[in-house]
Amino acid sequence: MVEAWYMDERGGDQRAPHRQEPHRPVSLEQLRRLGVFHWKLDADNYETDPDLARIRKERNYSWMDIITIHKDKLPNYQDKIKIFYEEHLHLDDEIRYILEGSGYFDVRDKDDKWIRIFMEKGDMITLPAGIYHRFTLDENNYVKAMRLFVGEPVWTAYNRPADHFPARGQYIQFLAQAAQ
Repeated sequence: MVEAWYMDERGGDQRAPHRQEPHRPVSLEQLRRLGVFHWKLDADNYETDPDLARIRKERNYSWMDIITIHKDKLPNYQDKIKIFYEEHLHLDDEIRYILEGSGYFDVRDKDDKWIRIFMEKGDMITLPAGIYHRFTLDENNYVKAMRLFVGEPVWTAYNRPADHFPARGQYIQFLAQAAQ
């Protein structure tokens, strides 16, 4: 099951867990209130998994590919790792399904604090359009993930500050409504 917590502010190796002391866990319900959704699926049988097929159909995830993030598999690995870890947002939802390995998605809460989400094999996550986030590998330095999109993929990331985009405004409105 996915695990999430508030991050410490110490800096250092981005691949470390960065748990606050005392530990401040974040529940799946707290993530849902941020618009972040999670499923646990059968990564060993992703090609024939009826649960994945159902989710894709219900949410119109019509396009997918698979990316392997490892120094021996991803061209321009060091540059990509830096890009993935830059705080940014997208104009569309970001959907990732971990098929092998593990890593962290970091998202900002309503008070602009970092929440670290540990993802491992079988975890699928949807980050809403307009949420500030970033990704990093953990200390195992390997992940194989399915990337899903509604329609044709849009790869553009807008580094912070990107508050002028309508997707960000809509996300802020969503947070305000969720707080009521």
